[in-house]
Amino acid sequence: MKNIIAVLAISSLLAVSACKKTENNNTVSGNTEAVEAERFTVDSVKINDSIKINDSLSVKYSSRMLVFPTLKDKTLLDSIYFTEKNISDFSKNGLRNYLQKSKNEYFNQIRKDSKDWGSDLTFAQEWYEDRGMNIKSNSNDYLHIEYVWGSYSGGAHDNYGFSERVFDLKNKKRVVLKDITAMPVNKLEALLMKNINRINSGTTDNKGEVNNSEMLLVDKIPATENFYFDNKNLYFHYSPYEIAAFAAGDITIPVSWGDLKGTLNPEFMKRMKIN
Repeated sequence: MKNIIAVLAISSLLAVSACKKTENNNTVSGNTEAVEAERFTVDSVKINDSIKINDSLSVKYSSRMLVFPTLKDKTLLDSIYFTEKNISDFSKNGLRNYLQKSKNEYFNQIRKDSKDWGSDLTFAQEWYEDRGMNIKSNSNDYLHIEYVWGSYSGGAHDNYGFSERVFDLKNKKRVVLKDITAMPVNKLEALLMKNINRINSGTTDNKGEVNNSEMLLVDKIPATENFYFDNKNLYFHYSPYEIAAFAAGDITIPVSWGDLKGTLNPEFMKRMKIN
């Protein structure tokens, strides 16, 4: 009888131990799922629509916006959606509703304006507004987003442009030039003027050497905050008309890390693994 009681006692102890082990495993699994849920994720919303204003004019609206479900910092999100106005709901549904509202405002404005000049159109035209956000890279907790826009509302040609922004996901802020380099602005602008002639655009001088500086509309190229970077260079992106004529298109000028040697932020160098 004593042996039977001992066996039952051991069996009960093993059963309790197994239950606790299962509970612990479930707890660990739950934590793992929570960690997985907080990993950086990206979604998007898009809207396309068109209307016909009259026999001579049709209008198209298109917009694509990225959604970041795991980003919660409002200051960071405000900076990411800097091209928009008064966004308070950064969820997928909230951004979809915002795009719908923007589309309606655009169509209503064209309807209103066309009452004054609609009869002046002498041939059929299609006007449009197109905006988008694209992730160009996400490395070392630096998120690079390119914002693009294009539009046509009559005239000789349409218009388009780019904005580049890099966000420091680790410190929840937009990256600015002083986070990268301490080089004085005038020296950086001198590098930009020199490096524009490293871009092969087809513009050459009478010796056959690249001479892109001849097509500039400015005396000096500004070191703007419209930049991005990779493991080789810092790049400054300029939209049409910003520094050159529309025919030149958009221009991207590289500045190598070697050009900036001795002025780079040590923390930035460490994260980007720049030697």
